[in-house]
Amino acid sequence: MIGIDLFSGAGGMSLGALGAGIDVQQVVEADKYAAATYLANHQPLHGVFADDIRKFRHQPVQNRDNEGLIVFGGPPCQGFSTSNQKTRSIDNEKNWLFQEFVRVVREAQPDWFVFENVRGILETEGGIFVEQIVEEFERIGFTVSTKLLHATDYGVPQKRARFFIIGSSHGITYRFPDPTHNTPVTVDEAINDLPFIHNGANQCRLEYSNEANTSYIKGLRGRKKSCNNNLVTRNSDLIVERYRHIPQGGNWEDIPDDLMGNYADKSRCHTGIYRRLKLDAPSVVIGNYRKNMLIHPTQDRGLSVREAARLQSFPDKFIFKGSIGFQQQQVGNAVPPLLAKAIFNKIFTE
Repeated sequence: MIGIDLFSGAGGMSLGALGAGIDVQQVVEADKYAAATYLANHQPLHGVFADDIRKFRHQPVQNRDNEGLIVFGGPPCQGFSTSNQKTRSIDNEKNWLFQEFVRVVREAQPDWFVFENVRGILETEGGIFVEQIVEEFERIGFTVSTKLLHATDYGVPQKRARFFIIGSSHGITYRFPDPTHNTPVTVDEAINDLPFIHNGANQCRLEYSNEANTSYIKGLRGRKKSCNNNLVTRNSDLIVERYRHIPQGGNWEDIPDDLMGNYADKSRCHTGIYRRLKLDAPSVVIGNYRKNMLIHPTQDRGLSVREAARLQSFPDKFIFKGSIGFQQQQVGNAVPPLLAKAIFNKIFTE
């Protein structure tokens, strides 16, 4: 099949699509740093349309007569996130960008579309967005299926739920893939070979600390001898001191009160703040992991970009571009490639 990736970000969904044998030819991503990352890892036939999607006009794809067409992507999800209580409403302009996804699908008339978003879209404004999106796709002739999937069920070492709307223009009811993993991949099984680095590390390319010793690590390392993006936010001495008091699985509640003096009311901290990952369990959600102060399971520092990418199931050959802040954002916003690949693979069996 030929693919069109909308709101591509760094290219997590495209990576899953390519792994399933889809030729991604057209890509839209407004953020120039995410677009640069995409082009550093993929070579779509028509490059990346690095501008507002409202200016994008679909062009006929190559070999359309001989191959099926699929449009996929995830409109901006921050406005639907359960952690965002300020603009999580119909008044947030970005919450309506799904209409551009529908527009491109209407213009391109693909055989399939795959629409992805956070689970919060099911709850925002009582589910009005999901109802309207499904109605619009059905109105233009698609048979629509919806489901909330959990990334751990498909080999991703992260407790991340994503909502999918999938449609066929041929009257086919999509059957979502069965879980591939009964036992979740743990943080230890995902990152135990990565380089030992320190708070504020900025040496991008480093050799691995030990041999690949799990099937997950072997799958993402391939034959590489070193990896890129070993970058860590430099935290102040006070924040590092807070880290030292937090056990695996713990959070801000484990920090002594005398170290939290700059908080007006410590008890109002979000439960996800200052969370130290557990080695023997999947990671919590890798979202804005710098802002949330996610902590390495055994070292008193934040996660590196590469560690976060591993927990998202990006292979080590995948390179992120831009400053450390932009790289962190790209990783956190991405759809786990392994989850995306399972979705796309299932289409070929329908």
